[in-house]
Amino acid sequence: MKVQNRQQFLVMLTIAAAALLIANSLIYEPMAKLWSARSAQIKELRTKVHDGKLLIQRETGVRGHWSDMKNNALPANPSLAGQKVIEAFDTWSRSSGAEVTSIMPQWKNDSTNYMTFNCRVEASGTLGTLSQFIYDIEKGPMPLKLDSVELSAHSDNGEQLTLGLQVSGLALITGTKP
Repeated sequence: MKVQNRQQFLVMLTIAAAALLIANSLIYEPMAKLWSARSAQIKELRTKVHDGKLLIQRETGVRGHWSDMKNNALPANPSLAGQKVIEAFDTWSRSSGAEVTSIMPQWKNDSTNYMTFNCRVEASGTLGTLSQFIYDIEKGPMPLKLDSVELSAHSDNGEQLTLGLQVSGLALITGTKP
């Protein structure tokens, strides 16, 4: 091969390599990134469609649960709701045998659609009576949730226990839509 042909070959080879490098950085890499992003988006959309179909299948159960929550929600009147919760704690303590020693209620206006009723409850009794008291709170129709439960021994042998509960309740403000 002559020197001139060799030089032309090397120049053409260099131009071809440079063209491939430019094509790689300007065409292939952006397209690969676009393809990956599109694949991730398609996967996310398929997941959302699947979750939506499951939600549609559970519609009657969800609507029934929401209807129960609306029917059993605490009244929007703070004093009436507080009275209702205190009466419920009194009923549960009598049925379980636990002795409620203190109730400290507090309202939070979290939104224009609802308020939360936070309450610190102290009770004492045996393990069986306190277990029944917690069970009654959890299974009652009122929209109450146990946020925290503290249990400590009140006597040396552990027969008398003290229970501290942080309870929150839901009060829907009238005029909300389902």
